[in-house]
Order: sequence, then C-alpha cells, then structure tokens
Amino acid sequence: MVRALTRSGANLVIAGRRPGPIEAARDEVIAAGQDAIAVPTDVSKSSDVDALVAAAMSHFGRVDVLINNAAMVAENVLKPIWEITDDDWESAMSVNLSGAFYCARAAAKPMADAGKGKIINVASGFGLRGGRDIYMYCSSKGGVIQLTRVLSFSLARYGITANSIVPGFIPTIDPGADINRTLPQSGDFLPTGKLGKPEDLGPVAVFLASDASDYMTGEMFILDGAGLAAGITPTGHAPLAALEP
Repeated sequence: MVRALTRSGANLVIAGRRPGPIEAARDEVIAAGQDAIAVPTDVSKSSDVDALVAAAMSHFGRVDVLINNAAMVAENVLKPIWEITDDDWESAMSVNLSGAFYCARAAAKPMADAGKGKIINVASGFGLRGGRDIYMYCSSKGGVIQLTRVLSFSLARYGITANSIVPGFIPTIDPGADINRTLPQSGDFLPTGKLGKPEDLGPVAVFLASDASDYMTGEMFILDGAGLAAGITPTGHAPLAALEP
C-alpha cells in the first residue's frame, strides 16, 4: 500500500512498532520523490497514537487519509476457549480493534476541521466468518468492520468517509507461525485458483484514498479470490473420506 500510494503521488507518515522496517519504507518513499516520515508507534497505546497524529500535523499540516493496518495475528492465536487468558484476549483486542479506534479518534478531528478525510480500515474475511480456535482475531476483525460502519455514519456530515478492505488469504507471516496450521497453503480451493498477494491491496487503497471514492462510505471491499462468494469450506475443517482399495 505504501508503494502504490507513493506511485500515485502521496506523501506519507509511516507508523509501526519497529523503527527499522518503517525507516526503510520511509527511505524508499523519499528515494521515489515523495516526502515521508517514520514514527515508531504502538497503536495499542493511545498516547503513542496521539503523538503520531501530532507528528503528522507538525510535518505536513494536515491529515488527508488514515489507513489502519496494524494487527496481531500469530501470537497466542490458536487455543481452546478455556485456555485463553485475559492477557491473550486483551492484547489482541488492544491492537486490532482499540488501535483502529484510537487512530480514527485522533485523526477524525483534524479531518473534520478541514471538511474532508478518508479512513480506511483493513479488516479480514475472518471478520465475516468463523475460524477454529481463532477467537481473538475473528472477533476483533468483526469489530473493525462494525467500527467502520459507525465511523461512516457518524462522520459523513463532516465530509469524512470510512470504508474497509477485507482481504482473504494473503500470506504475509512467518511460514513457521502457529496459525499456519489452519491456513491453506495454496489457492486450489478458491475460484481464482490462487492466494492473494500484499500487492493486491495497493490499488484498492489508492482508490479509497482518492476523490474517485468520495460517494462511497461504510462499504467493504473484499479481496479474496471469490472465497466468501463461493462459500469455501470453513478454515480448520477438512473432512476426509476413506477410499476403497
């Protein structure tokens, strides 16, 4: 998304917990001829988020677009419900759902003052369906979809739109991560026959950030190879039939 927005002429504020990756992304944007700053941020902490938006306002003087893309996926994600601790639940919710809320809350006021703005929340197909033992991720991403709807309704009168991108299976995590035990390893089960790529999100982010989407708000843009439309088998459920010799 950073690369696609850069190619479209955007200047960027790039946030994340680890300085190294966001600084590398900043340098890539600057090398491409656009302006960018990197701001180390833990979105589960509202004070960090407030500082992030303050840094954006200080450097650029405005916030036109907010993309909420931070999420906790692999850590403590697959457990029977009776083994999930308060910390497991709260840590995932604080990043995936509260983080999106904190960022929207911090960015909404300068957008409202300017009379326009775009909020783009990256949700997940797991926000629309269940996954075996994926309690925190499914619940938080469902919350992100509903947060988007409330933002769209509440902020429309200020000229602000809010939409969500709903990716399907797009491998981005360590192949050894625990969650991969329930995720497909190929796209053979999808109508398109292939899994998605991170690059697939870029053009959608550009569209939602642009004037072309001004009359769209509260919508979901699903990128999943028609998996949800086709009614794919529930993740983690793979019935086996014995074959006759």
